[in-house]
Amino acid sequence: MEHQWSGPSVTDLPALADFVVVADLQHMTRAAEVLGVPQSTLSRRIARLEGALDMPLLLRRGRRIEVTRAGATLAVAARRALGDVERAVAVLAEERDPRRGVVTLAFLHTLGPVAVPRIIREFRRTFPDVRFELVQEAHHDVLRHLRAGEVDVALTAPLPSGRDVASLALQEQRLCAVVPADHRLASRNSVALAMLADESFVGFKPGYGLRQITDDWCAAAGFEPRLTFEGDDVATVRGLVAADLGVALLPASGVSHPGDVVEVDVRRPRRTRTIAVAWMTDRTLPPPALSFRDFLLAEGSALLAAADR
Repeated sequence: MEHQWSGPSVTDLPALADFVVVADLQHMTRAAEVLGVPQSTLSRRIARLEGALDMPLLLRRGRRIEVTRAGATLAVAARRALGDVERAVAVLAEERDPRRGVVTLAFLHTLGPVAVPRIIREFRRTFPDVRFELVQEAHHDVLRHLRAGEVDVALTAPLPSGRDVASLALQEQRLCAVVPADHRLASRNSVALAMLADESFVGFKPGYGLRQITDDWCAAAGFEPRLTFEGDDVATVRGLVAADLGVALLPASGVSHPGDVVEVDVRRPRRTRTIAVAWMTDRTLPPPALSFRDFLLAEGSALLAAADR
């Protein structure tokens, strides 16, 4: 039966690092001393590697060792590969450095313009060398990234469900009606949500946390909103309200906005959305992400409130 050469298996690969040391020193005893292993152990490792390759890598000349042509070729490739691995390990170690590593954060579109930049800026006052990788998505996509291990921490609303996700509320945002400045209800201090039942609405796409919240809110008031546009971000929704495409239900900002829109309090029924920080219960956070999570737990509420002013 013809012998089929398969090359070394993964179990043989650790011997490559040993082989490089032997090839560099060309002396088995000295190489064993450098590696901190008995010479007999090192000899067996090299022999197994040669057996897996089915070719000699070293020629023994008494106490002296010569590297064969095949051994020299392998040594060059092994040095390159081991260098790549060492650099990758260094990158991974740096990413876990609590003062120089990387935090991966997913957050809602509505938190992007002001809140998240403010939070990151304040965090980096203490940890100026920590880097961030950011994902801005809808609520269900934020949780998908978190559960898939693609991000460490998430800022989302409403509170996520499921025992696999831990979360802590940071802020309760009051929701209000946003109407054009010349709307029939613009001069009122407050309205009942049912008074908007016949209006056209500008809202968010399915899957967004605000869409889920406002759909439930309208249902509690006894109607289903008639949407003329489904968008991705608050600025677009506000702009379309100003263009008289409809009214919207959004978090109250407490500040004036360009575009001739007015925020009107909704008293019957009232509704808020809860902004929360979330992380997985079955994974240990890397040190930089743990520092950021703890920072959010301590300072997130105040920073989110400041972003609304």
